[in-house]
Amino acid sequence: MSDEKKCMIQDIQNIEPDELLPRVRDLKADGYRFCQLCGTKKENGYEVLYSFDKDHVLLNLRLIISQDDEVESITGEYWPAFIYENEVHDLFDITFKHNALDYGGNFFKTATPHPWK
Repeated sequence: MSDEKKCMIQDIQNIEPDELLPRVRDLKADGYRFCQLCGTKKENGYEVLYSFDKDHVLLNLRLIISQDDEVESITGEYWPAFIYENEVHDLFDITFKHNALDYGGNFFKTATPHPWK
């Protein structure tokens, strides 16, 4: 196996929320598959990280948003993202606009609403 195939390349790109959908559409058109979406609490808001793969190369799009920002859903391009978007909504109270399958805050049952907010 060549050295190039042994290691996985990973790229993290910071983007603004309004850049998300155009970038996701371009990635889909270029043959990338959607891998995951995760959220994490930051000092004054949240980090939302989207991961895509093509030919063993991970491309991550990172959004830094305030507590009141809403994020456009990517379910129009990658249907399975509804799972991640509902999970992140329930845990962090991040709103994803136009989610194709929105559970309205009832995807997870937690002892306290939005426990990681």
